[in-house]
Amino acid sequence: MAISSMRRFSLLLPLGWALAAPLHAQPTQGGPPRPGAWAPVSGATLAKDYARRGEYDKAVFLFGQLKEAEQISPDVLPDYLAALQAKKQYKEAEKLLKKAIKQHPEEGGYGVLLGGVLAATGDTLAAKKQYQKVIGQLTPPQVGPVAAEFGRRDMPQWAERTYLRGRELAKNNSEYAPQLIQLYTQGQQQDKLLAETLRLVQQDEQQLPFVRNMLQNALRTEKDFDTLDKLLLTAVQEHPEQAAYSELLLWLQVQRHDFAGALIQARALDRRAGTKGERVLLLGSIAERNKDYESAIAAYDYVVREQRQGPYFQVARQRLLQAREAQVRDTYPVDQAKVRALATEYESLLAELGRTPDTAPVMRSLADLYAFVLDDKTKAMSILQEVVAMPRASADVVDAAKTTLGDLYLLKGEPWEATLLYSQVEKAHPEAPLGYEAKLRNARLSYFAGDFKLAQSHLDILKEATTREIANDAMQLSLLIQENTAEDTLGLGLKAYAAVEQQVFQNKLAEAQAGLNNLLRNYPGHALTDDALYLKAQLQRRTGDYAGATATLKLLTENPKFDVLSDDALFLLARIQEEDVKDRAQAQTLYQQLLTKYPGSIYVAEARKRFRKLRGDAVQ
Repeated sequence: MAISSMRRFSLLLPLGWALAAPLHAQPTQGGPPRPGAWAPVSGATLAKDYARRGEYDKAVFLFGQLKEAEQISPDVLPDYLAALQAKKQYKEAEKLLKKAIKQHPEEGGYGVLLGGVLAATGDTLAAKKQYQKVIGQLTPPQVGPVAAEFGRRDMPQWAERTYLRGRELAKNNSEYAPQLIQLYTQGQQQDKLLAETLRLVQQDEQQLPFVRNMLQNALRTEKDFDTLDKLLLTAVQEHPEQAAYSELLLWLQVQRHDFAGALIQARALDRRAGTKGERVLLLGSIAERNKDYESAIAAYDYVVREQRQGPYFQVARQRLLQAREAQVRDTYPVDQAKVRALATEYESLLAELGRTPDTAPVMRSLADLYAFVLDDKTKAMSILQEVVAMPRASADVVDAAKTTLGDLYLLKGEPWEATLLYSQVEKAHPEAPLGYEAKLRNARLSYFAGDFKLAQSHLDILKEATTREIANDAMQLSLLIQENTAEDTLGLGLKAYAAVEQQVFQNKLAEAQAGLNNLLRNYPGHALTDDALYLKAQLQRRTGDYAGATATLKLLTENPKFDVLSDDALFLLARIQEEDVKDRAQAQTLYQQLLTKYPGSIYVAEARKRFRKLRGDAVQ
């Protein structure tokens, strides 16, 4: 059959039949089509297909041939309506929707569609009246679909009105709170969002995880945090019986790194729930990880004082000493008298509790003090060897002691002994953080020795480590090697820098400072210059040369070519002014400068907390 005759034949086919086979196929005589024959297609399906392809004339014609019940069915109506509107046949669209509303009054979304048609004609007043009519006639089952239709049409104000009307119908002032919170979050309506979150958690404490998640996405500015902080403080004071407010305030203060304020809420919640110090102990750990040692010490001290017979007493006692140790170590210059006093407390604790597998972590902490602060390597190694040889001691504790023992051999200048111990731990814990830590130490050992290729092979594995901190450390050292061996293929500058870092590790600070000065003099303009200056400033601070540290850091903050470390330098400069020089006004200015100039910096949260404290904001 010729193509032209096939076209003529196709025009004679009944409505609803279409070509579904090769041109040579023939229609069957009665009954369902055979495979390869003409296939029946409903008029509605054809019409929708035309509409979706933009062939609106054909679509409108075919839709018009359908029975009225099919035209207004949920499966057909949206496509028919879209085709009519595309053809600007608004009167027909209006008639269609009015029929649909009359036949299906339970479908509240049809009323919204009618309002959309009226708006498309330019009659905004009629459209508004229609939307008001829809909301005025709402029934509880219609609230969700009507609000969803307003949402699809990007009409959040009407969606909000729908939910609020639904709340009136339900006679429950927290009904539809999750939907409203999402709506306010998307629209960045902070005042309404915060009020709605407080209303929700007051009614249902089980919604706390949802509220925290939404607030995490919604709180963007310092003003947002301050507003919620004030609202929660008022709520806690007015409704002390509502634990949900205290829980949310505790969460907010942790987000802001306001651990002193969070501690007040944690203690109150701990007493109310009778958790015997567990909440406070957890908060202490978070504060310690964030180097807020004062808050960590206060948290552990609370558990030690208030829960002497509780299950967390001994843990809190040990962590209290460890937090005080970390505080002493991070205070420059290190106060040797305080370190010796701390070592005496460790010794007293061990004398009281005995040197047992349970106190092995305390022994490790004491060994760290002797090794890295008091420079008594012999005593430190003796304690660690005692832990390694201790029967029934935890394998993790023993291998952690081996790792520290390896560090001591490195301090003594015996790298082969160090790598032997690191490798043992690495082999015992191939897929655990302890094993990754040992591998990182082996990589660092190769780096110190100037064997950058071997170091890189370790680091390539560690960059995929499951522990973020180790992966980040590995990434940083890997980038340092890559960036400084690309042009300087012999790595002479990097070898000099690695030697300095080894001296720092060995606490040979005078030699390290001399090495840095030589490096900066011998390799002017080297890619390592910013790293060398930053390390030099850190060493100057450790030795009490605050004026020198300030001058060195300004070389980084005032020179645009050192932009990679400029936020690190600015934060350290502010800390020196605050903690060492005691110039609170200058420190406040520097923290504010960091918040403004580097809003994406990892130091923003801590800088914000310190800035607020210096500004005189009340500690909650």
